[in-house]
Amino acid sequence: MVGFTSHQRGEGMKNLFNKWVLGICIVLTVSILTGCGSKTEHWAYIHEPTEEIIALSDNGKATYKGNKYTYTKDDSYITLKDKSGGEESLRYEMNGDQMTLYEKSTYTRLGKAEGDGIVGVWTQDNGWSYQFTEDGRFSEEDIFFGRYTVDEANSCIRLMYDDPIEDAFLYYTLAGDSLTVAYPWPMVRVE
Repeated sequence: MVGFTSHQRGEGMKNLFNKWVLGICIVLTVSILTGCGSKTEHWAYIHEPTEEIIALSDNGKATYKGNKYTYTKDDSYITLKDKSGGEESLRYEMNGDQMTLYEKSTYTRLGKAEGDGIVGVWTQDNGWSYQFTEDGRFSEEDIFFGRYTVDEANSCIRLMYDDPIEDAFLYYTLAGDSLTVAYPWPMVRVE
């Protein structure tokens, strides 16, 4: 009968332990390098539920309209930062498992100011437009019409559509003949 000395058994256990430690180290390294365990939220417009618009990973990385960013998030804003240090803050609101994301667009007033504040015709190079009249009527893209009110204290325009469309709340900044509007887009999770 062949037996092992205690020295041989000790060396065998030591080799087994070293292999086990090496295996654990490899698994942990691969997990860290591949981002194992990081959770990512993928969001799309509700009207295009399969086309991802924004992805937010819990490791602080984001993708927005195909561009990569780092991001921070509080209860009201997602702040995206690009590689050159440029920042963009997107207002958002959560409603259960849905999100409303406010995307900014800048419009230029056509002609001279017709009155105070946002009254006038506002256009973009792509042809999109708003018209706000002094009597509280609006036109959006010359397709949607209705009434509007302005909450100057909160920089918010409420659009009340003539069609059976839910009211929209737009956040705005006005600088001379430039109007920046943060328009609400309902979002759903992409699975």
